[in-house]
Amino acid sequence: MSSILDPIERNQNKPPLGIRFLECIKRRRLSYGTHQAIVLIVTFLAYASYHAARKTTSIVKSTLDPKSSEMGLNFVPWRITYSSEPVERKRFSLKLGDGWAPFNASDGTALLGELDLAFLAVYAIGMFFSGHIGDRMNLRIFLTIGMVGTGIFTSLFGVGFWANVHNFYYYLIVQMIAGMFQSTGWPSVVAVVGNWFGKRKRGLIMGIWNAHTSVGNISGSLIAAAMLSYGWGWSFVLPGLLIAFVGLLVFLLLPVSPEAVGADKDEDELNSPDKAGEGVTEPLLTPESDVKQEAVGFIEAWKIPGVAPFALCLFFSKLVAYTFLYWLPFYISHTAIDGKYLSDGTSGNLSTLFDVGGVVGGILAGHVSDRLDARAITAASFMYCAIPALFFYRSYGHLSLGLNLTLMFITGIFVNGPYALITTAVSADLGTHSSLRGNSRALATVTSIIDGTGSVGAALGPLLTGYISSKSWSAVFTMLMAAALVAGLLLTRLVVAEVAAKIAASRSLGSPTSRAPAAPFDV
Repeated sequence: MSSILDPIERNQNKPPLGIRFLECIKRRRLSYGTHQAIVLIVTFLAYASYHAARKTTSIVKSTLDPKSSEMGLNFVPWRITYSSEPVERKRFSLKLGDGWAPFNASDGTALLGELDLAFLAVYAIGMFFSGHIGDRMNLRIFLTIGMVGTGIFTSLFGVGFWANVHNFYYYLIVQMIAGMFQSTGWPSVVAVVGNWFGKRKRGLIMGIWNAHTSVGNISGSLIAAAMLSYGWGWSFVLPGLLIAFVGLLVFLLLPVSPEAVGADKDEDELNSPDKAGEGVTEPLLTPESDVKQEAVGFIEAWKIPGVAPFALCLFFSKLVAYTFLYWLPFYISHTAIDGKYLSDGTSGNLSTLFDVGGVVGGILAGHVSDRLDARAITAASFMYCAIPALFFYRSYGHLSLGLNLTLMFITGIFVNGPYALITTAVSADLGTHSSLRGNSRALATVTSIIDGTGSVGAALGPLLTGYISSKSWSAVFTMLMAAALVAGLLLTRLVVAEVAAKIAASRSLGSPTSRAPAAPFDV
């Protein structure tokens, strides 16, 4: 059996065609730094295209069900318009036949909500399996299949426009399959980036790199809104074609690991002195060939120290983040700011400032965690800071537009900062934990466990908000603050371990023979 599999393994470890083409043009091997730059750019574009394809539904909702929102039709960035009365009192002159059946009926908004729930549920379930599969096959091929599949089924939703499809189950099935393919993205890109960057640089680099989420959300909104005038089908087809095209770039250019392209290790990573208390200071892939690289099992990955608390923390962190993602424009349009109600279009535009704050938060959390060498302390601190940020935004955001935007930006920093840190640097750290003894084939599995658990919270938060907001928005924010508190408390044991490691390290500075303390995750 091994003689049959060996040629397959050798073929998978060949550099991608695009890398070989670049090396042929330059007539020399690409440097390690060049490979790293290619990895960052290609994976950034890849996951930005995932989010661009995912964002289209929220923009097109207003066309499918005109009673739900005007955001898609009026999406002009940063143009501020006001409504003279709250949205609940607006009278719609649209007839029942307007929009797109079956979403223009009296239960149209509920049907659109069911599409969101079905997508997120399949996405969350698929996340657990995609990481397990990704660690057992070539990540470049796996990611390409996921992106092309996402492109096909995103486009098929839009094809319903030209095919005159009015069957709800057609759109439901298409969304569910699209969610399954979308689940391949995150474990794959985090595993690839983790393969190329050692822990010492990982927090800041991944914090900057994680801006792809916000870039994808904003670009997807702009593309979908721009295409609405040509027919809502194009709002799905164009992002679908875009992600399929980027998938082709992934197939041609993405080197999944240094070993796959025969790149020399980064000398800066190899020769850097160990930090006190750091569990993994070497690059993620060890140069020794005698380590048997067997994929880690699902249960074994759960048992890695730190995986369970960070996964549960992300459950509550994503619950907060995705509630803002799905409900913030609605909340803004239903809140009198300085005595005036913003239009649906303006509310959607201004809500992107939350994503901008998220970019800053992700970079800041990554940089702080690198400088402190303390992922748990950083994540927990951000979650605790999110509690007063949520309170002030709810209590004082209505006083003026400037104050609302400022508090929204600050809330985005503290809500999305730990979310970005856990799904990137922490996942990569734990996927190469010292307990794995150099085995690199756990990155995708660990990432899928952590983000899959978080995605369950992402589906639950918006669902609960739909019910609670009909009674009280103050109750919604109380739920979000409670979730942020629980997220921080779940990391208490790891925070204590990191603090203890710091104290032990400071005491041993004057003793050159002292043994470095255990890594914070080894608890």
